Amino acid sequence: MLTTIGFDADDTLWHNESFFRLTQDRFVELLADHAPVDHLNDRLLEAERRNLGRYGFGVKGFTLSMIETAIEVTEARVSAGVIAEILAAGREMLAHPVDLLPHARAAVEAAAGTHKVILITKGDLLDQERKLAASGLGDLFHAVEIVSDKTPAVYARLFCRHGDGAERGVMVGNSLNSDVLPMLAAGGHGVHVPHGPVWALDHAEPPEAAPRFHELPDLSGLPALLAALDGANTSS
Repeated sequence: MLTTIGFDADDTLWHNESFFRLTQDRFVELLADHAPVDHLNDRLLEAERRNLGRYGFGVKGFTLSMIETAIEVTEARVSAGVIAEILAAGREMLAHPVDLLPHARAAVEAAAGTHKVILITKGDLLDQERKLAASGLGDLFHAVEIVSDKTPAVYARLFCRHGDGAERGVMVGNSLNSDVLPMLAAGGHGVHVPHGPVWALDHAEPPEAAPRFHELPDLSGLPALLAALDGANTSS
């Protein structure tokens, strides 16, 4: 039977990407006199892609990429006032209240009643710790892992550390690219729970033919899915 259930955090348990989109809209407004909207968005995406290996995922890397893009598109003529507003926008993101998604608490509580549950998230260490504490969900998890990236090797290691290996584990998340595909490659089950806009650098196509791929419209269906998977494993 399944022994370990992993949950992603951002946009799986609480809202996140929408705040990045709002901040990006604010960034575009600040630089509207220097470049068209599409050009600014494209240049910012290029900077984010370029900087992932330097700054990692999260608000701080995003803020630095906005500043870098502002300097580039203005040929270093961006004002100190605009830079200050970009920094203020980043600070606002880091202080934003945590808003749980529907059924998040119930899903984690139900999973914790029958399996070992772990939170596996990537991003800024301090920001992820803050959001988990503010969510009120921290006590439900048997373990919390904040990683620099999510790969098959990372999932294999974490599900061995906290369970009986990826083969007897499930990873639940909104990102096909980060939560589902690498977990499937590690030998486990991947449950995709789509939510809101998808970051361009996180896009992936669903692996429809993969037998351990599952998709739910929201987290309310997770307890029934886990019960069905446990039943199928028992009968087999």
